[in-house]
Amino acid sequence: MKISSVFRSLITLPLQRTKIPKFANSRTLLDSPRRPFSTALSDSSELKEFMEYLNKLKNYEKSGVPIGAGTDSGDGFDLDRMRRLLQHLGNPQSKFKAVHIAGTKGKGSTAAFLSSILRAEGYSVGCYTSPHIRTIRERITLGRTGKPVSAKELISHFQKTKENLDTAVELEKGQLSHFEVFTAIAFSLFAEEKVHFAVIEAGLGGARDATNVISSSDLATSIITNIGEEHLSALGGTLENIAVAKSGIIKYGRPLVLGGPFLPHIETILRDKALSMCSPVVSASDSGNKSVLRGFSRACDLPHQLCDIQLLIERDLSLFIELFDVKLRLLGSHQLQNAATATCAALCLRHQGWSLSDESIRAGLECAVLLGRSQFLTSKEAEMLGLPGATILLDGAHTKESAQALVNMIKTTFPESRLVLVVAMANDKDHLGFARPLLSAGCLEAVYFTEVDIAGDRSRTTSASLLKDSWIQASKEMGINFLDCNTEDYESLGDQYFKSAQKTGSQSILFVEGSLKAAMRFGNEILHKKSENQCGIAVFTGSLHIVSAVLGSIDG
Repeated sequence: MKISSVFRSLITLPLQRTKIPKFANSRTLLDSPRRPFSTALSDSSELKEFMEYLNKLKNYEKSGVPIGAGTDSGDGFDLDRMRRLLQHLGNPQSKFKAVHIAGTKGKGSTAAFLSSILRAEGYSVGCYTSPHIRTIRERITLGRTGKPVSAKELISHFQKTKENLDTAVELEKGQLSHFEVFTAIAFSLFAEEKVHFAVIEAGLGGARDATNVISSSDLATSIITNIGEEHLSALGGTLENIAVAKSGIIKYGRPLVLGGPFLPHIETILRDKALSMCSPVVSASDSGNKSVLRGFSRACDLPHQLCDIQLLIERDLSLFIELFDVKLRLLGSHQLQNAATATCAALCLRHQGWSLSDESIRAGLECAVLLGRSQFLTSKEAEMLGLPGATILLDGAHTKESAQALVNMIKTTFPESRLVLVVAMANDKDHLGFARPLLSAGCLEAVYFTEVDIAGDRSRTTSASLLKDSWIQASKEMGINFLDCNTEDYESLGDQYFKSAQKTGSQSILFVEGSLKAAMRFGNEILHKKSENQCGIAVFTGSLHIVSAVLGSIDG
């Protein structure tokens, strides 16, 4: 059959999958030898000794979390082990006021918003989040600037504490994990820096997470952003068990901030736990609160969204604020919800007697940024990637909920845009659930599937071919036409495909499996196949690790 008739049949026959044979020498990720993008910054050599120390410990980010590890059960992580480790370091967690954040999504953004608010008021803030994008230093920010801890500070503190860490590791017979030791170092740095507040993101769940060692007397407030199905096996297998696990961060007599919205029976679980702990509840989703997205504009080459945030909370605490025309750099209705949640937490702190003006809350919200969350690259960064003139969006979405939030954000900010997606994911995610919202995004031209290291290792990486199979299955279920090929095939046949599509007035989504480098090159070509006046966006998503790879290409 002639090539032109092949493409014509693909377009006119729904759901027909034609597999174009792959070249025998097809390669993945990069056409040049791979390097660890997450350490692409120049501090990699400075941190060599420190990273070698951590890499000898168990790393569940690389290997995956065991079944039941995040539950408050016999299978759960051993918090007593974490407490013994902190005792060797002088119990640093008792030397600052903490805000503890758990939730399925939105933890990092909420932490960024709240930390920025506190810094705008003039407080010294420690913020601990995970994972990182380019360097492990990003997990710890210190002081009034919001910048990652310097390599010099981190190494210096590591050398001061190494003897105590060695003792703890030996006594625990090798059971201490990478996350536990790094969390302890972060807490120790916060204590040494004498921060006013430490904003701490839970790593997994809440009840048995290594961060859940903050006593009620040292906790200012806890926050639960939302509840979804991520890490089901590690957190008990049901949405209800996940809610129970995350409610483990609630402490006696300390306020609980709820982000939401939650399913009614899930919110009941959280409120019942708070009631049993005599903890007042403040909800960003209460009916008296109004968070309104009013529009979008561009400033300094980047988009921002204009919002109103009105909070009137009367159930357990009397809190009130009105903020109009807030310019958020983090985009999407989900980020507006995270901003409202952080504002609720700020009001709780003000209710406790901490100085926090409305002006500081506004300034903090407007200054907050976070790598890999609705992050648009500047025109200069796009040029550095070899994509001059392209609009490039980086978003670490990796669940069906975050995929839907990403779609909603794109439809709101760029409703007429044509899309090319570049997707890489870990093997423990719901690939089908992630694909469905994105396939319904509209104006989707092509999806590139590639592979990146997960936490510096390939063991948790989903192969591009398996990932593509999931999208093909989702496409069939949704009645969406597609064309399956790889980058080498596209390079030789792509023009004919588009010419055939234009003649028939119909088009299939192009599914392409290949390297990240090729995805950057051909994605830009696809977006320029039609009118130069039509807006097009290249979206890199599926994992924060693909964000790391893209930013690493700029850094390197």
